[in-house]
Amino acid sequence: MENRVSNKFWKFSNPVLFKKLARIISPLAGLIAILTIIPALVWGIFFTSPDYKQMETVKIIFIHVPGAFLAINIYLMMTIASMVWLIRRHYVSALAAKSSAMIGLTMTIVTIITGSLWGSSTWGTYWVWDPRLTSFAILLCFYLGYILLWQSIKSLEKAANVTSLFCILGSIFALLSRYIVFFIDQGLHQGPTLSLDEEKNIDNSYYFPLILALVGFSSLFVYLVLVRTTTELNKFKLKLIG
Repeated sequence: MENRVSNKFWKFSNPVLFKKLARIISPLAGLIAILTIIPALVWGIFFTSPDYKQMETVKIIFIHVPGAFLAINIYLMMTIASMVWLIRRHYVSALAAKSSAMIGLTMTIVTIITGSLWGSSTWGTYWVWDPRLTSFAILLCFYLGYILLWQSIKSLEKAANVTSLFCILGSIFALLSRYIVFFIDQGLHQGPTLSLDEEKNIDNSYYFPLILALVGFSSLFVYLVLVRTTTELNKFKLKLIG
């Protein structure tokens, strides 16, 4: 039974089957993104009350939190894909990691910019070397390094090997960005926005549009990575033919 499930999963490492699956899923993911991101932002920005302390500035949360969520988890997805490449040598996984990097970099920049704008009104400064912010700055450097390595190495196989090892090294900082707030109480950055503890969780008026925004941004990532990976596979095929 396990072998059957495993075989069904790994068959999509075949570029032809992957592209067929992408043609089915990507339009659906794109539609979900449109149907969730727009209502989430309209709901969150125009139909929620200002925070008693942070006033209207708190509404940055509807872009900042999804951006941070994706910045971290895209890098972790790239790490898993990189390990798959190193172990099983599937080109789809290496190219999926490559295709994700620019999206992750964009989300990291969005997180840092929105966080700085939020921080300027909350903390009175755009930047502090808080543990969470510092780990994000390092994560940004790893995204940039990863993309530059792909661009500087001609051989696809060699580039995939080097970038995979580099990505795995950088995953330490992706994990730090995700979990450091659970272990370090000191610092200006707030604790987790979404929590199973009702006392720590945000108010429901912000909670539901934020969840909708997370679904929307995640769907947008699925759409973009499938389209970009398909494009990379087509380029790779043309190189082989050439």
